Amino acid sequence: MSRALEDYAELLEGMAAPCRQALEDEWGEASKILSARGLDNYLKGTGALARLGRGTDLVLDWIGAAPQVAREVGEDVLPELAETALGFASRTSGAVIERMLATAPIAARRLADGALFRHYLQFLNHLIGQAPRGVRPMLEHLDALLSQLTLGGLRRWALWGAHAHRIDYAAQIEYFSLSSREAQAMLQKERKGTLFVDVHRRINMYLRALWARDFFMRPTSGDFETREGYRPYIEGYLMYLPDAFDDEAGVSGLELYRAAAAHCAAHLVATTAVLLEGHLNPLQRALIGLVEDARVEALAIRRFPGLQQLWARCHTTGSEQNGSAGDYLNRLARALLDPSYADPDPWVAQGRALFVSAAARWETNEVSWELGMQLAQEFTKTGLTYHPRTDEQRAPYRDDNRYVWEFQALDLEAAWAAGFDVPRQVRRRVSLMEMVNEIDSELPGDDAQEVWVLGSELFPYEDEGKSFNDLEGKEPVSDPSHYAEWDYQIQLERPSWVTVLEKRPKRGPLQGIDDIAARHKRLINQMKFVLDAMQPQGVTRLRKLEEGDDIDLNAALASMLDLRMGLHPDPRIMMRSVRKVRDISVLVLLDLSESTNERVVGQDFSVLDLTREATVLLADAIHKVGDPFAIHGFCSDGRHDVEYYRFKDFYQPYDDMAKTRLAGMAGKLSTRMGAAVRHATAALGQQRSSKKLLLVITDGEPADVDVRDPQYLRYDTRKAVEEARRAGIVTYCMTLDPRADQYVSRIFGARHYMVVDQVARLPEKLPLLYAGLTR
Repeated sequence: MSRALEDYAELLEGMAAPCRQALEDEWGEASKILSARGLDNYLKGTGALARLGRGTDLVLDWIGAAPQVAREVGEDVLPELAETALGFASRTSGAVIERMLATAPIAARRLADGALFRHYLQFLNHLIGQAPRGVRPMLEHLDALLSQLTLGGLRRWALWGAHAHRIDYAAQIEYFSLSSREAQAMLQKERKGTLFVDVHRRINMYLRALWARDFFMRPTSGDFETREGYRPYIEGYLMYLPDAFDDEAGVSGLELYRAAAAHCAAHLVATTAVLLEGHLNPLQRALIGLVEDARVEALAIRRFPGLQQLWARCHTTGSEQNGSAGDYLNRLARALLDPSYADPDPWVAQGRALFVSAAARWETNEVSWELGMQLAQEFTKTGLTYHPRTDEQRAPYRDDNRYVWEFQALDLEAAWAAGFDVPRQVRRRVSLMEMVNEIDSELPGDDAQEVWVLGSELFPYEDEGKSFNDLEGKEPVSDPSHYAEWDYQIQLERPSWVTVLEKRPKRGPLQGIDDIAARHKRLINQMKFVLDAMQPQGVTRLRKLEEGDDIDLNAALASMLDLRMGLHPDPRIMMRSVRKVRDISVLVLLDLSESTNERVVGQDFSVLDLTREATVLLADAIHKVGDPFAIHGFCSDGRHDVEYYRFKDFYQPYDDMAKTRLAGMAGKLSTRMGAAVRHATAALGQQRSSKKLLLVITDGEPADVDVRDPQYLRYDTRKAVEEARRAGIVTYCMTLDPRADQYVSRIFGARHYMVVDQVARLPEKLPLLYAGLTR
């Protein structure tokens, strides 16, 4: 994209002279802040606001404010800022929109995070519907409000005034102008001690002075809905700190920020290997995490002894508190940190003694695992019950330890980049003799450095008819397939971003499939005539044609009779023989996410049961017609684990084996649909049929555990559908979500979807839909 203003002449056409002059004045600074894509969005927003017809002041405010907002929170928020301003046009006056744009740089500077700024725009959208006359006076005092309140505090303060003065417009204006006593009282109630935005630069310099390296910090939006806020945490190797800290027990908010930031930094420096969760109970996990906190702090204190005083001041639990398991855990946390703290409890004393005796092994987190497990075993003798929700660590600066645990969604590439000592697992294909003679273990663990792969399953010497996978209960997994994923925010594909793993589907009882056919016998009989009409009829004759391959004798005789009688003859006396064949391959892709286990409203069966019934009826119908077809399913648990199941493939017969696989399918995890569509497209692309149909059956929109933006996977699925169409594959979606009209047409196209309002009619509709799509 270009970065010269002259190259955007089509966007500037018809713009008022003052606006164009302001753009020219601002362009130099804007081009330094914004990328080529950001400049394009900047100018498109300028043109859209100019076409509103609300005067030049509105456009001038946008021209001046947008680059400043981008400098503070990034250019990705500019389209949403423009959409918010355009949305206000039908709900409020131009003066309010001008004030919203003029104060946007203030909000961006005070919030200092793109996600929080988006929440702020959503809050304004909500408030303008609740208290339209209060928005303008609030925006005029926005700097003063955000200097004392977090975004959550501002939201609660504003909504209280909106509800209290819903119909009293004069009192509403007085409240939002900070002129009433109620406004001041609520402001004091919601006011926080120290805001992250005011101290984050100092905290960053503080950490750099200690560890001689940069750390990246962001505020959390935990205070957005509740007064408590979230605990600090580390995610994606970024430190997330609460957007505000109150003074607590003589410790100022600034000191709490220093303590929290230093603790998270100690984790990032000292945690060089992940902890494997395994099958730990909540008490074991809590104590291992507690000892790990003490370990990283002890290593930091070795280098910087002053940190011990800073952290110790935040621990206030004393020996007199012994009413719950949480009291004992917090006493142990204080004892491991502060040598001067005396605690008479034997369990706490034992924990301190074990920790001190293991000082020589503090460099690795194995000591945290060992001591945590030992202390958990001893704690069970006290008779107290540990409750994860209430018995947490009370020191406000400590994080939630999600960084040190290895879950299935661990990003190995990011972990390697951050210095985690995670072994890189190599998959190597070997022959049968190598596998038999040289293998160390038939079933690899998750920490295996090299995995040997055999072309077929490995069976023991004893002829039991079961493979090692069957005997040990571990399903074989295919080689991973990597696919790109479309990121609509940067308008680029992320290469090899998603991993699809094909897994063997479990088998269920065949009787269940036979019962489905018995229950729907009447529907099967009704469909018989439709299916008979769809079956290829071989060679047929097309008669009464003007041009053809042979003479139609009956038509020729009729024309001769017309001539003898002096009538005008029918010239259509030819016929042609046509061979009627069907050349189509069909792949049915089933959404097997956790939501399919939900019961249908007013019924005693689940969405998954209905999907199974409809799929069985459809399979019977396609089998009778004779079209090659496959039935696949998918679910996901993050981008590294999209599970894909083949219940029946194109080359497999529709027999009892395929039916038992359909009987055994189960719903779990999430719905990363784009990756599944790409994998199904690859399978369909191998078929030689002239027409290929991909039929997707789902009960909801694309979603996954590691994606928070609901639009992200929608755009990715739409991109996957477009790729399938370019490959010559027709895609069609049948959705059971009654709200799907809002998004499914944008993903699959206006004529390529059906919303089943009455879910119970799915078994009836699916075979008929297939007949309509393939006739």
